[in-house]
Amino acid sequence: MPQSKSTTSNDAGNEIRPVDVQTTASQSGATSAEGSSKSSGPQSKSGSGGLFSKMRGALSKTRQALNTDIRDLFKAEGRLVDDKFLKELFSRLIRTDMGVASAEAIRDDVAQRLRARVVSLEEVLETITEQTQSMLIQESTGLQYAESGPTVILVVGVNGSGKTTSIGKLAHHLHQSGQKVVLGAGDTFRAAAVEQLTVWAGRIGCEIVTGKPEADPASVAYQTVDRALSIDADVAIIDTAGRLQTQTNLMQQLEKIRRVVEKKIDTAPHEVLLVLDATAGQNAISQARGFSDAAGCTGIVLAKLDGSAKGGVILPIREQFQLPVKFVGLGEGIDDIAAFDAAAFAKALFAP
Repeated sequence: MPQSKSTTSNDAGNEIRPVDVQTTASQSGATSAEGSSKSSGPQSKSGSGGLFSKMRGALSKTRQALNTDIRDLFKAEGRLVDDKFLKELFSRLIRTDMGVASAEAIRDDVAQRLRARVVSLEEVLETITEQTQSMLIQESTGLQYAESGPTVILVVGVNGSGKTTSIGKLAHHLHQSGQKVVLGAGDTFRAAAVEQLTVWAGRIGCEIVTGKPEADPASVAYQTVDRALSIDADVAIIDTAGRLQTQTNLMQQLEKIRRVVEKKIDTAPHEVLLVLDATAGQNAISQARGFSDAAGCTGIVLAKLDGSAKGGVILPIREQFQLPVKFVGLGEGIDDIAAFDAAAFAKALFAP
């Protein structure tokens, strides 16, 4: 029989909630992986074909809008690539919120390869896909793990970006790969965020450290890392406050969280992931700029990709900030998160 859960408090008054792994795993339909040895990063359970299929589904709104727009440029016998065509193509690309610089780069590549030729829709889409993939290639793809001890991941982003849900999905993703995860509910100014993350912890089967309403988020972060050390966890994922990035006190708070976790582990945080809402389009860029400067972001989680017709926003984000996209949210389910793959993304974005 499963043992009953208990809640303990630490010296700071923050709560540590152990979760019975067997019970919660059964409820969520997940199988708890044995062992907690570190790997170079979680691997997708589906092969590249499965990832492409999920990417294609998530990007369906953007792809359908793009393909309809671009297809309208062609006649049955093809289309001459001239200045008029290139101007029309550029205007179609802009609609995905990929930004002027990215749209110009793709248009210019099409011009260089295909100008003065009569081409088919398929030829143009293939050229665009190759250029998009080259623009999205990044050296760092997976999570950066600590050489020893727990890997500490801070997660930042404005309220409503999908931050808390992305943390839950990421924790499940890591748990499924056999890693022991502790969550820290550091968004103490928003009770719903703490409650939501607690539910996620129960579904996944991992411990969570929570604070009293409006408690010092840095205190929760400190105790989360402390707990991760004491139970030999592989990963500590800490939610942070998500008020508007223009608020000076929020930026100072993020800096304080970085300092306190560094006191526990001098190499921490090992990742600072910025969650961006793909449906926000160009507004996501201002979010990235504010949080990236204050929190020292190391990577991006692009959430709500399935709900947006503006998936092209990933291009200006990569171009302007040079931050690697680590994960993408592909749906509403607990498994609907995947490590970013430039080839799969570009192909899915423009696939017929």
